[in-house]
Amino acid sequence: MAKIALFGANGTIGSRVLREALDRGHQVTAVVRDPSKVTVEHPALTVVTGDVLDPKSVAAAAQGQDVVVSAVGGGDGPGHLATIEPAAESLVEGLRMLGDAAPRLIAVGGAGSLRTPDGKQVWDTEGLPEFLLQIMRAHGDALDFYRTVTDVRWTNVSPAGTIEPGERTGTYRTGLDDLVVDENGKSRISTEDYAVALIDEIEKPQHVGERFTVAD
Repeated sequence: MAKIALFGANGTIGSRVLREALDRGHQVTAVVRDPSKVTVEHPALTVVTGDVLDPKSVAAAAQGQDVVVSAVGGGDGPGHLATIEPAAESLVEGLRMLGDAAPRLIAVGGAGSLRTPDGKQVWDTEGLPEFLLQIMRAHGDALDFYRTVTDVRWTNVSPAGTIEPGERTGTYRTGLDDLVVDENGKSRISTEDYAVALIDEIEKPQHVGERFTVAD
């Protein structure tokens, strides 16, 4: 059993990570600005007030945990977009306050910076809407920042090209910086299977200090 502090537990991905972690017997502390918005009830769930953009709040939430998970992203509305890269900096700064006692950090990333089979990057795809491009670039900036960090154990998890709620199959494929596609050139994963992969990484670390990606 791991002790997990989860930021972004109310989001599309964060809520699936929360459920997957609880279903697999982990102890979760959901760190949110408004605890009343967390409607899940579970004996292994604690809900506390915190702010991912405040390093002191991050440090307080991370104290005594085995891992901090950040599911903070821009996919849940424009108001979240500007928090992606600043949240990365705040999370790292907060964990640095704990020194050698700092838990590991696993952050939800984006697919935009992944290489496509033609050698470009996903965000170079023609016709992408501007809001989606902004999310991709923000996640790319966060990843660039994480890659400068050597004193905090971090992992960035990029989803497939398409991620949306769906079936939990419990199976997935992984890659590093290349988009994982199927035989038809499509790249997709359900939020449920993405959560499976993230919790698997907590239970059996394979990608400390790097980004990896998951797809069906």
